[in-house]
Amino acid sequence: MAAALTANLAASAQEADPSIVRSAPPAATPAPAPAPVPALPKRPIPYTALNPKPRAKPAPAAAPTAATPIAPAQADAASTPVASAAALAPGVPADAGVRLAPGQPIPPAQLEAFVDGVVGEAMARQHIAGVTVAVVQNGQVLLKKGYGFASLDPRRPVDPDRTLFRVGSISKTFTWIGLMKEVEAGRIRLDQPVNLYLPERLRVRDQGYDRPVTVRDLMAHAAGFEDRAFGQLFERDPDYVRPLELYLRRERVRRVRPPGQAASYSNYGAALAGAAAVYVAGKPFEQLMEDEIFRPLGMTRTTFRERRAAKAGLPAPMPASLAADVSDGFRWTREGFRRRPYEYIGQIAPAGSASSTAGDMARYMLALLGDGQLNGTTIYGPGTAQAFRTPIMATPPGINGWAHGFIVEPLPGGRIGYGHAGSTVAFTSNMVTAPSLNLGVFVAANTDTGAPLARDLPAAIVREFFTAPQPFPRAGSPALAAAPERFAGRYLSTRRAYGGLEGFAGRLAGDAVVRVTPDGRLVTSDGGVDKVWVPEGDPAHGRFIAVTGDERLAFTMRDGRATSFMTAANVQRFERTSAWRSPGALGLLAGLTAGAAIVSLVGAAVRNRRELRESLAQSRASLLQNLQAALWLIAMACFAVWGAGVMSDPARLVFGWPGPLLISASACALVAALLTLPTLLGLPAVWRGGRRVDTWPVLRRAAFTVTLGIYVAFSVLLAQSGALSPWGL
Repeated sequence: MAAALTANLAASAQEADPSIVRSAPPAATPAPAPAPVPALPKRPIPYTALNPKPRAKPAPAAAPTAATPIAPAQADAASTPVASAAALAPGVPADAGVRLAPGQPIPPAQLEAFVDGVVGEAMARQHIAGVTVAVVQNGQVLLKKGYGFASLDPRRPVDPDRTLFRVGSISKTFTWIGLMKEVEAGRIRLDQPVNLYLPERLRVRDQGYDRPVTVRDLMAHAAGFEDRAFGQLFERDPDYVRPLELYLRRERVRRVRPPGQAASYSNYGAALAGAAAVYVAGKPFEQLMEDEIFRPLGMTRTTFRERRAAKAGLPAPMPASLAADVSDGFRWTREGFRRRPYEYIGQIAPAGSASSTAGDMARYMLALLGDGQLNGTTIYGPGTAQAFRTPIMATPPGINGWAHGFIVEPLPGGRIGYGHAGSTVAFTSNMVTAPSLNLGVFVAANTDTGAPLARDLPAAIVREFFTAPQPFPRAGSPALAAAPERFAGRYLSTRRAYGGLEGFAGRLAGDAVVRVTPDGRLVTSDGGVDKVWVPEGDPAHGRFIAVTGDERLAFTMRDGRATSFMTAANVQRFERTSAWRSPGALGLLAGLTAGAAIVSLVGAAVRNRRELRESLAQSRASLLQNLQAALWLIAMACFAVWGAGVMSDPARLVFGWPGPLLISASACALVAALLTLPTLLGLPAVWRGGRRVDTWPVLRRAAFTVTLGIYVAFSVLLAQSGALSPWGL
């Protein structure tokens, strides 16, 4: 990227577009207010209407200033420093990427130009309404900036020091700090069963497993829990928000594998850890976070409280001074941006209900890079700092680890980052700190399409300023192409519900397909996204790297054949599954069942009853099979309409679960499946028939049998997948 040109465009964009807001410099003269914005019509707003392309004009020259350290009294006035790229990186041409040594400061002007380019392109391409970014290095804030809008009606630009974004699972890092403070105080021990620190009604049950779940298991997401989310992880009606303890009792998850075996991300496990800290500390969770973290660090605009009315039995709501500055969440449609309802996550607060600003997150990253200290304030000690950088379980090279709740993330150039990503229905975020570079990056978007930007921006900054360019794409492997069967197949995610209708939906959504191309590249298809990989070394070792970029993939091999794989994120494993249990098999049998049902009903409608010859058993069997046919068609029609709604807006899985359509589909399918039992028992009588003139022809008896076989196979597959349990939500 031509840094000088991008800097000019960024400067002119800020002058021309009030949607870009930076922190005001700490000067006596207050920053001018943004130009007034006309009221918007109450309809979706296209992106181009929000962010008109500015006219390029030269940026005015500015004298270099030193980066401003954060002090508690300056929390809301910390500046975005401006420095001369030439002074910090002598000899670097204006249009060349900067390659710095570890610890060398990034030129703030070039950093801002680079981030402006990446964020601006992503907002246009991915249709993101608003973004907030903070970058810190060497104890200073290099960049705090808001892009786009926090509200469309009325139009309100994103302000990095005022606008609160939901940070999703980054909330867990605060929870882990609160837990580790109890460890430091000697009130919790990491390798003891978590049940020692929970009230009796919240304790984890044995469920056939010998080893209890420890506190450290929760911090590694290795407790062995299933993962459930639909209909209860997020709420859009504040009346459904429950106290944490009540939520954990009513939404108890099952243990599905031994603890300590593998990481499989668990919101329930993180909430259970928060409940343990609350029980031991003797304070409500929200107050615990405020007393132990937010107030000591001067994070005055960060809270786990939510924007709702006060309600008995629940924590106090978000203060009005913060609630007015919370960003809306958005969804992009063909007509433009649509505002999503406010998301309530307070019932599982330790796992994801925090809201914060870029300014506060800058302070937080500085404390993390300072081993728990900021401007003389200490929130945790060196032992905890070391724990947050020590993986609990070994992982293959290039795969994320879990360092006592913090993600250990490989970064470009062989460097390591520590932090966490987060997402809600509408918001996506990411926070990465790189101690070897003394660098921290936080980014959040208020639109669900912002996930790629949030995921990629921290690594992009490291690659741009600290990593030498690498040639792409990488070549395929003839050895991989020669034996594709070692990896090709279907794999099922471990991060899912293991029963009921949610288990059924998880099987459909958690299926990944792996194939090998003739030129020796491996392709994974997961959630409609295809990624291409090449072997990193001998394919028999099961290690792969992206054709472009640094992302890794690792397979577990047994007898030369892959049994499972983990992606770089390491939030789940994908286990090889049979073709019988795949969505493809379900779709094939659904098609056969629908075809057989239509043929049965059409045959019953056109058959001449006066010429019909059949026994009493055949007549009853025909009636049962026709009733099955009608039920199967009704069930599949309900499933199809429900699926189309989910495809148009996946948030329906969260807020509208399970819904009347899905329950009706499951109930009809259950009755149809149960009717296969008497039909199957009557099959011998169907073939025996009556007298020679009072029986079905052989062809019709064969058609009846084939139809019954299809119904039986479809019923068994639906039962195995959890689709026949309308009560098991």
